[in-house]
Amino acid sequence: MHAPHPDAARPVPCTVAGMVEGARLSVPMLPGVLVFAAAVGAASAEKGLTLGQAVLMSFTVYAGASQLLALQLWPEVFSLAAIAALAAVTTAVNLRFLLMGAALQPWLSRGPTGPVHLGLAGLTDANFVIGSRYHAQGGQDAGVFVGAGLFMWIIWTLATIPGHALGHLLTDPRRFAIDMVMPLTFTAMSIGLFRLRRDRLAWPVAAGAAVITAHLVAGYWFIIAGAVAGSLAAGAFRDRD
Repeated sequence: MHAPHPDAARPVPCTVAGMVEGARLSVPMLPGVLVFAAAVGAASAEKGLTLGQAVLMSFTVYAGASQLLALQLWPEVFSLAAIAALAAVTTAVNLRFLLMGAALQPWLSRGPTGPVHLGLAGLTDANFVIGSRYHAQGGQDAGVFVGAGLFMWIIWTLATIPGHALGHLLTDPRRFAIDMVMPLTFTAMSIGLFRLRRDRLAWPVAAGAAVITAHLVAGYWFIIAGAVAGSLAAGAFRDRD
């Protein structure tokens, strides 16, 4: 059995300085966030949403890839079946946040409840990797995670505006390889989290599970399959050290 970490029960701070540092660490993510949010704004315009509705959706939903997916599946006429289908698909894509929240729990559960819950409301792939990388390097200030999330939340909402104005130009993220910007940035920043050679084996396991699932199951379940397989593999490899 492993001895408990000396910091396991120690409260962690959430400072303004930490929030500023979180915003600073978010800067490398901004190009991807700006372009992707603009694509959401353009998709909103294509589906007939007003600028106000598009901005309100980005602020209140703030769901990244699943937000864009929902707009791509937006029905001409809403019905209970159409709403249920949208809910099911976006839920499947967003299930990864359960794993992210579980990974952050040992650290953030020791922080002040209010700010931490606000940060978790803005949980995305970007501030997850920023917070995880900071904590893995010995950082304790939960403000870094909260600040990164709030900063990118604001940027995401504002970037919807020029996207809505551009209209049809950005409705298909694949036209300018926009769909690859965030995954590549996320992967590059995540590499530092894997300090053991065995940890890196989780990447091909996750990729293999995602590819196989994509060929066997329709829809976006390959995201969940890859995340679960990679998480289980990483846990198994760590337990052997």
